[in-house]
Amino acid sequence: MTPSIPMPTSGGRTKFLIGGLLIIGAIIYLVITTMRSTQQFFYTVQEMQAKGSSVIGKNLRVSGAVLGDTIQFDDKTLTVSFMMANISGKLEDVNAQALHLAALDTTSARVKVVYIGPKPDLLKHEAQAIVTGQLGEDGVFYADELLLKCPTRYEEQGSLQAQGN
Repeated sequence: MTPSIPMPTSGGRTKFLIGGLLIIGAIIYLVITTMRSTQQFFYTVQEMQAKGSSVIGKNLRVSGAVLGDTIQFDDKTLTVSFMMANISGKLEDVNAQALHLAALDTTSARVKVVYIGPKPDLLKHEAQAIVTGQLGEDGVFYADELLLKCPTRYEEQGSLQAQGN
């Protein structure tokens, strides 16, 4: 007589299914929380300020025009600070004229930016700044990353487009 092989009980299969569902649930939870913590929102200075306290401490990317007379650099601590003015219109339509108008408009929204790192060569009056970081409770934007587009670059592009290139 052959010994009979015990049949698996449905209790073992249930435990396996529950364990698998728990693992899948944990993976989904980790993916969602990771995406939330690394998510960045892209704003103009005015849009960021309109959001108020809801954006404090969140990862943000903000674009504006550098106000040259506010640029300060401490070479001992490598701290750069400057004021950034709101640029009206669509960010993809930014040109030298839009940067110039933003810098002249004393009623436009402005924010102080603090960045720790070497002073970029392109940090000049009316340069377009794109800063990534967090807005502090003190209203200062603490940038982890500072990207600059020089207004002369826009002027060169405009003259090339006018020539038909």
